[in-house]
Amino acid sequence: MSEEKKNSMGMSTRSIHAGEPHVKYADSLMTPIFQTSTFTFKDSKDIQEFTKDKKKRFEYGRYGNPTELIAQKRLADLEGAEDCVVFSSGMMAITTTILSLVRTGDHIVITDDSYKKTLEFCRSYLKRFGIECTIVPFGDYDALEGAIKENTRFIFSESPTNPYLNVFDLALLKKIADKHHVMTLIDSTIATPINQRPLEYGIDLVTHSATKYLSGHNDILAGAVLGREELIAPIRNLHKSMGGLIDPHCCYLLLRGIKTFPLRVRKQNESALEVARFLENHPDVQKVYYPFLESHQHYGIAREQMTGGGCVVTFEMKGDLESANRFLDSLEMIFIGPSFGGAESLITHPASVSYYDYTREERYELGIIDTLFRLAVGLEETEDIIADLEKGFEKARI
Repeated sequence: MSEEKKNSMGMSTRSIHAGEPHVKYADSLMTPIFQTSTFTFKDSKDIQEFTKDKKKRFEYGRYGNPTELIAQKRLADLEGAEDCVVFSSGMMAITTTILSLVRTGDHIVITDDSYKKTLEFCRSYLKRFGIECTIVPFGDYDALEGAIKENTRFIFSESPTNPYLNVFDLALLKKIADKHHVMTLIDSTIATPINQRPLEYGIDLVTHSATKYLSGHNDILAGAVLGREELIAPIRNLHKSMGGLIDPHCCYLLLRGIKTFPLRVRKQNESALEVARFLENHPDVQKVYYPFLESHQHYGIAREQMTGGGCVVTFEMKGDLESANRFLDSLEMIFIGPSFGGAESLITHPASVSYYDYTREERYELGIIDTLFRLAVGLEETEDIIADLEKGFEKARI
């Protein structure tokens, strides 16, 4: 089947077939795992053809692997990108991408609602290389534009963000960036290519933690960056030096997960919206953050540029830290854990997990209050998830 034919098919079909030949090694149905660190040359002529770039082939595992290549092609197809590089984690994708784009004396702008470790890398580690970082409040587009300098290289943000699920107006971001001739990077992990496609709005590069929805089974770590070929090329080149490669077996598991990715995300979209509505109407809940709730501050833009709200629902309970702990301890089906996008529902308490090393005052300045929870809705029956939450609320009142 030609790539042109595949690209005309639906997302579910492409999630299964994109990026790989119809006839595979040894007539296998599944993508083979090329579990090798080294690829050999047939003879001296083979070497000469390779070094003169007349013949594209694999040489050494850190520079590429057939299983990895298929994963990259499939992700690029789903995101609508020209090219893709996969990494050993989402953070490796972000840090390698940033380092490949900047040089000493550059400046970057990042929003304050970005992932904790991304912010830490930009405001702490980049300073060692003479790269300045300005952090602006999410949603304040005047402050964002005002932060841009002559040496600004790019604007970075998540959308939706974690944990408050704020949604960037991608068209407005692109307009501001074009006006000042700077690049744009969006971490679209929470949205996925099912719910949002930033490249279609002119965003330059998109990153994903493929650990989450794309693999979907809470069993691997992986990351990806996608965009135009000329932007991906220097990232791939640095990736070869940094060495944060994803191994062939991990690529195989990622490909396996992607095959059911559209089915899983659509189910999680439906369940999460139902759970969010349940929470919003619950007497023990103070506030709910979910892009497809009308009460969310970015509901309008979310509905305009997203096809689903995703599986993450963040909410604030009424009560105090003690009642929050009773709530957590009373859950029987929902696991307490820090990730999202997998088959199992997970809940995390940011105050005691992600921000345990902050003082209460520091946490509250960031909006991480004692009774804030982030729920990752899994693939269980929606009524079972709601019943488990209700059980927690009942025990929290005691």
